[in-house]
Amino acid sequence: ERTTNPESRRFWTQEYGRGAPKVPLTPKADADTTGTKVRFKPDPAIFTITEFSFDILASRLRELAFLNAGLMIDLVDERGEGKRERYEFKGGIQEFVALLNKSKEPLHEEVISFSAQGDAGSEGKQLGAPVQVDLAMQWNGSYTEMIHCYTNNIHNKDGGTHLTGLRTALTKSINAYGTSHNFFKDLKQGIQGEDVREGLTCIISVKHPDPSFSSQTKEKLVSSEVKGIVENIVTDKLGEFLEENPQTARKIIDKAVVAAKAREA
Repeated sequence: ERTTNPESRRFWTQEYGRGAPKVPLTPKADADTTGTKVRFKPDPAIFTITEFSFDILASRLRELAFLNAGLMIDLVDERGEGKRERYEFKGGIQEFVALLNKSKEPLHEEVISFSAQGDAGSEGKQLGAPVQVDLAMQWNGSYTEMIHCYTNNIHNKDGGTHLTGLRTALTKSINAYGTSHNFFKDLKQGIQGEDVREGLTCIISVKHPDPSFSSQTKEKLVSSEVKGIVENIVTDKLGEFLEENPQTARKIIDKAVVAAKAREA
């Protein structure tokens, strides 16, 4: 309980069982710090597996630390001989992309990253709070595209409107830059989206005040306004980056041109 007088802070507890309070909120002792501690024990009547997997927890908590730059998470396993790991990534998703590309021969040294906010997309829907878009990407020498999408720290394995907006903006930005610098003169049909995304590793993380998903498992984001927000932000920011970094831009364009020629052939 926070008060204007630190000496009068209290430590409170409450216990729940299957969603209902078992005891009322109870004051336990005076406290000189603030915070919340949650203890959870899986109910075998609800959960088929009640033993925690260290590897599954480690993977998820590491992912959360990447998605929230500067957040420190300690994972401690007190079973058996015990195990402890700490996750903290100052570079956030930029570090995430660098790690994913580590063994794939990055096309350019720098991971392209930016953060921005948007209030409404092309749908014109006004939101209670701005939508935060964080993005990091780097091309590599492979021929596969790897884009991971998140909404409010939840992985959307089937993508959604943020992925659609991103793909549209990537094609638009690289086409605009390549055309203005006459890099596509040898192509018959021009650059397509699949050419642009060949060898791309990308993380896009959206923070939305009231997102909509296709199902309870939240595997696909369907909030229509997000497409326009992401598209506008990525088009502007990536366009700026390409103009300001012509050497990196040329490497990205050359890779896309080779992919387009292979597709035409």
